[in-house]
Amino acid sequence: MSDPAEPRRFSAQGVKLGPGSFASGEAEELGNMESRSGMVTGVFRRGVFVRISGEELFCGMAKTFRPPERAEMTSPLAVGDDVTVALARSEHTHGQTDLDRNRIDGMILSRKPRRTVLARPEPRSQKRREQYDGDVFEKVIAANMDMLVIVAATAQPEMRRGLIDRFLIAAERGKLQPVMLVNKIDIQPAEAHSEILQDLASRGVPIVPCSAVRGDGLAEVRNLLGQKQCVLAGASGVGKSSLINAIVPEARIETRAVRSKDDRGRHTTSQARVYDLPGGGMIIDTPGLRELAVGLSARELPWYFPEIELLAPQCKFRDCTHTHEPGCAVIQAVEDAVIPAHRYESYLRILATIE
Repeated sequence: MSDPAEPRRFSAQGVKLGPGSFASGEAEELGNMESRSGMVTGVFRRGVFVRISGEELFCGMAKTFRPPERAEMTSPLAVGDDVTVALARSEHTHGQTDLDRNRIDGMILSRKPRRTVLARPEPRSQKRREQYDGDVFEKVIAANMDMLVIVAATAQPEMRRGLIDRFLIAAERGKLQPVMLVNKIDIQPAEAHSEILQDLASRGVPIVPCSAVRGDGLAEVRNLLGQKQCVLAGASGVGKSSLINAIVPEARIETRAVRSKDDRGRHTTSQARVYDLPGGGMIIDTPGLRELAVGLSARELPWYFPEIELLAPQCKFRDCTHTHEPGCAVIQAVEDAVIPAHRYESYLRILATIE
């Protein structure tokens, strides 16, 4: 029986192709097939969706596929990956695109190295309790994005500083530019959260107050996103879907009201969606971002702070939390200004929401 803590692995055999499909005799077939470049838009147990020339194709993975990085340390495929696909010939689709569950449009041959990643750590085994054993699997949520577009609301639901911090550290680790859209200023002005926004501005985060309902700030949002490849992040109910509908009218995403009894949002995104922006860029809305919001543990937190992760082995106590312990190398580094104070304060804020 496989260990449920082990990261999910992908293989050609994992895509259940029917009898007579081109998976058999693959080596001979692939060499004679047309190959095209595309972008991964969805990763599922039975296969992967790839966007090629505006069309979504369902693909398996060639047995010869190998990711550029160490395969055992990162997700082999993620939304946003640039891949090369060998296209299936028409006789392999069985001619029943709507009825044939085993139909497959192509096989992924290779993937380009990732420019950026939005990821979270996933310990290889829960049996290992050492905090800094270095054996951490990088679960990639989105790849090759230019921006992480963080959406927060001025009210309904209330702005959550700890959640914003989580998105910011994930963006910084993955080399994405974070931007902040403050939605619902038609309900409450952005100035109600001036302390949070001033701190973000001082750290170089672009901030755009806006209203998906009234249209305030939407021109600035379109200009900010422009030709960039963006991934959307934010708590449920902050108006992500409404904003996409406002800047990409043809999207027509279903929206739901915030639950009044607890001021919490309702999820409307069940799988990754790719929307073309008017300026030539694209924005991806993926439910995978929820994992950054709700699944973080104290053991995983230092992974998002490489400067803390680097110094942790020098602490006097192996289970040091870097909050109060004597002989803590991290606290000493903060006092010596080796670690910026705002980074350490962010670490403490997030830790307080976990413990």
